[in-house]
Amino acid sequence: MGTLDEFQKITDTEDFFEFFDLAYDERLVQVKRFHIMKKFGELVEKAKGHDMGSDTKLLEYYRFALLTVYKNFENGYSPSAADVWEMFDKPSACGTCSTSSSCSTIEEVSNGVHACTTNHTISF
Repeated sequence: MGTLDEFQKITDTEDFFEFFDLAYDERLVQVKRFHIMKKFGELVEKAKGHDMGSDTKLLEYYRFALLTVYKNFENGYSPSAADVWEMFDKPSACGTCSTSSSCSTIEEVSNGVHACTTNHTISF
């Protein structure tokens, strides 16, 4: 296992598994990449508020978190459609101009569904 600085530079799912020296099924990771990283990211975020005592202990927690999330998916865990698509019903999910809540033209278009109402022009 490497250092916390090395961990913080990783961007690819497979690289996290390699960093922690964890065996994984490439096909499963290809299919469940988004879900695995979403759940892993939630656990990493939770650890930020706790003092683990050392970088080594923090990395051990991250390793265990990734292994736990991966094993859950390997054993058949499947998030519900509501969990997967929930982000698209939130006002911050403006897919046309911004992925942040700073878009000033997000409006409710029907039954609690929000969308960006900005008229975009594309020029080349």
